[in-house]
Amino acid sequence: MNANQGRSPAMQHFASDNYAGICPEALAALLAANDGHVRSYGDDEWTLRVADRLRELFETDCDVYFVFNGTAANSLALAALCQPYHSVICHQLAHVDTDECGAPQFFSNGATLLAVAGEQGKLTPEAIVEVVTRRSDIHYPKPKVVTLTQATEVGTVYRPDELRAIADTARAHGLRVHMDGARFANAVAGLGLSPAEVSWRAGVDVLCFGGTKMGLPVGEAVVFFDRKLSDDFSYRCKQAGQLASKMRFLSAPWLGILENGAWLRHAAHANAMARRLAAGLAEGTGLPALFPVQANGVFVRLPGRIEAGLRARGWLFYNFIAAGGARFMCGWDTAPETVDRLLADIRELAAESA
Repeated sequence: MNANQGRSPAMQHFASDNYAGICPEALAALLAANDGHVRSYGDDEWTLRVADRLRELFETDCDVYFVFNGTAANSLALAALCQPYHSVICHQLAHVDTDECGAPQFFSNGATLLAVAGEQGKLTPEAIVEVVTRRSDIHYPKPKVVTLTQATEVGTVYRPDELRAIADTARAHGLRVHMDGARFANAVAGLGLSPAEVSWRAGVDVLCFGGTKMGLPVGEAVVFFDRKLSDDFSYRCKQAGQLASKMRFLSAPWLGILENGAWLRHAAHANAMARRLAAGLAEGTGLPALFPVQANGVFVRLPGRIEAGLRARGWLFYNFIAAGGARFMCGWDTAPETVDRLLADIRELAAESA
């Protein structure tokens, strides 16, 4: 008897888009790379091909590095942009500030994060100016970088005009612009624009392009659009334990999702599942999303009994924001049936609570 025979399919969850497995395209490329002996430490045909493919995707001659995870990508990129006595302006919900265990400060040898508020999880030029002009004395960490998240931590997306306004403000004050693109693919799919239009053409200097949430087993790409900023970045990666000896297994899955547009199709599907969930919540239960659903996340304030009831039925999701908010993330593999099943449970629990 087959070991899997008689087992029910594994339940899909909404706690994180990291829960999903490897997408078929990435897995096929990973297996294809597992053939024979190739050069190590990134000097292999897979890594070189993917770097060139990313240059084609972004329509510019950029420098590309591959690291294991988003924390390393963000932290090392920010460290490359500033000195220990500098500061990095970020939104108060930014992952670099709330969820990276001080890694940006650690890898930059002490650069300070200056967090500011902003509606819908977004930075504004006005907030940046306020921080930059707050103080200029030697006792204050000198602002050097603006970091923004695309899509934001609450599932909203910066439009090109918003990005350009931020970048123009940054340039006017001598600041560099870093983008945490853990869900960059979802933002691109949501906007319907080219990757170039929402990155370097809008003034971004360095992008940390998320691969894991797109269906890769592991790995993020650090893309320097201003190549002068990447001097010695390979040494930073090596020192931080981010230089993979068998780099082909980190880079090859990228080729799988970049070829034939799989990365964008998967992101668009995740976004569509989030819209399906948000629409079902609003129509079936009267629970509106707390933020516009522009990527693959839905944030909603659930009554306590509904939230407890969902957890009792086995659903996993995060209490990600304050005031009772719950976060539901959709992934590349989220099935419409899963969304509908969650909505049915919410409606049933709402009826019981009425």
